[in-house]
Amino acid sequence: MSKEPARRNLPQLLGEARRWFEDGLLAAMDAAGATPVSPTQVQLFAVLDDEGTTVSELARRMNVTRQTAHQAVHGLVGAGLLEQAPDPASARQRLIRRTPEGERAHREAEAVLARMEELLAERIGREAVDALRAALEAPWG
Repeated sequence: MSKEPARRNLPQLLGEARRWFEDGLLAAMDAAGATPVSPTQVQLFAVLDDEGTTVSELARRMNVTRQTAHQAVHGLVGAGLLEQAPDPASARQRLIRRTPEGERAHREAEAVLARMEELLAERIGREAVDALRAALEAPWG
């Protein structure tokens, strides 16, 4: 008797979709000879404001501990992709922002993700991708 696979819940499906994009991005960046980064560091780059963001705010946006965010920042600073700068709004805080090399890597990653979105549209249809985007951009309350 064949048993149908269990229906996966939406958080599982969203997690798998995120991993598909992350794995593709990391593979493309590796093939291009970019500085190796972890999925956590990719996530950090995605939530970083252009003018800079504090480690505490990065941790909140990533839904990780401040220590995890700090470790990710430290690795990216060491790789020359991020830098720390004084926060004009607080003498006690530092802003984390991209270096020129980090900006180049960020632009390259955005281009890879755009190509992956087009690949997804080829596989599941442009209409499905547009509907997915609309659903994810809608306010969820």
